[in-house]
Amino acid sequence: MAEAIYDVIVIGTSQGGRFLPLDLAKAGKKVALVERDHLGGVCVNTGCTPTKTMVASARIAHQARRGAEYGVRTGPVSVDLAAVRDRKRAMVAGARENYASRLATEGLDVIEGEGRFTGPKTVEVALRDGGTQEIGAPVIVIDTGTRPKPLTISGAQNVPVLDSTSIMELGTLPEHLIILGGGYIGLEFGQMFRRFGSEVTIVQTGPRLVMREDDDISDEVAAILRDDGITVLTSATPEKVEEADGGRVRLTVHTPDGKRQIEGSHLLAAIGRVPNTESLTPAAADIRLSDNGFIEVNEHLETSVPGVYAMGDVKGGPAFTHLSYDDYRILHANLLNGEKASTRDRIVPYTVFIDPQLGRVGMTERQAREQNRSVRVAKLPMSAVVRALETGETRGFMKAVIDARTQQILGATVLGVEGGEIMTIIQVAMLGKLPYTAMADAIFTHPLLAEGLNGLFTTLDA
Repeated sequence: MAEAIYDVIVIGTSQGGRFLPLDLAKAGKKVALVERDHLGGVCVNTGCTPTKTMVASARIAHQARRGAEYGVRTGPVSVDLAAVRDRKRAMVAGARENYASRLATEGLDVIEGEGRFTGPKTVEVALRDGGTQEIGAPVIVIDTGTRPKPLTISGAQNVPVLDSTSIMELGTLPEHLIILGGGYIGLEFGQMFRRFGSEVTIVQTGPRLVMREDDDISDEVAAILRDDGITVLTSATPEKVEEADGGRVRLTVHTPDGKRQIEGSHLLAAIGRVPNTESLTPAAADIRLSDNGFIEVNEHLETSVPGVYAMGDVKGGPAFTHLSYDDYRILHANLLNGEKASTRDRIVPYTVFIDPQLGRVGMTERQAREQNRSVRVAKLPMSAVVRALETGETRGFMKAVIDARTQQILGATVLGVEGGEIMTIIQVAMLGKLPYTAMADAIFTHPLLAEGLNGLFTTLDA
């Protein structure tokens, strides 16, 4: 018999898990919130908040070096990485404190420790201060998130390997940072550290960077990074890593042209993330997992066990904070209001915070054609946008995919200055089911970046 019985147990505190227990408690439920580490989850502690804070520092350094292009004399620019790190730490600490202050809510018990299932509706918590506590509830929500995938190539256990968390704690600038992985995380850190002053090499196993995007987008991203002085290697499979002279690392990769060795001062593994499910012992509750260890859920976020739900990254799929927040909205509606809110057909946007940003929503051209849709494609270089010219930010382009029959916007990608913000305007049009002509004919303020949408939607191919 469980020592403490609650109405709801929430395990983990990501973007969704931060808000749901508060709402449940305020509604009169007796709630236990279990957290083994820092409150706030990945986003606040090791994801969005710290990385975008550091990206901002990198952009300032980049813009300062470009001062002469604008007639501004700045002199030599250098980066104090320890100061950048301290600014990041302060931002994270403030976000943690802000959330912690909200938890003093009647009916909500915060239990600091690591939870594991001992049955379908019972959880044993290994308390952070020692000992264990058993709790139970008819409703349990799992929100334990993910962690960086460890590097397992030959020699990795014998050399220092950074991940997306530990690299943000460096106090001195790497001389040469080698990054394994050409996805969003690898690209953001690659450009960031190049702008801080490091030599950077990105090693991508696949034939292109950001493989989720269309080929033309991937090619333009690679061109932008190379323009920033980053070495980009694609179709390069890491085989082994070893220590080199002076505490450096030597990476051997297999390329279409044969083996190649790369020597650097630091190695970052940005090869994906894995779910935090092992310590939960989900088998003890008969909770079904995918082959990759993610928790399987239906469209209402319910697991294979009735009354047990999962939200956020731990359930697999796109790992975005805003998607976790939408999971929260679904569970709030269903658990508190008795609704049947669903994940079906939701439009999920995202932004890669390289500079210029890569914002995307909906289908790519490739996805639309794979579905045998009749499509038209609009494309406009940022050099054709007046505001981009005026600000000297002309790299990249906008692209939209249109259903030729209905004139509906199926998807859009904006690789350009404030690309995420511009993409969001298109997303709102999609939510409102506006035809593309509404964007082509709209009156946008001159000279905003959004004004480029007029031009974009008048460039459709036949």
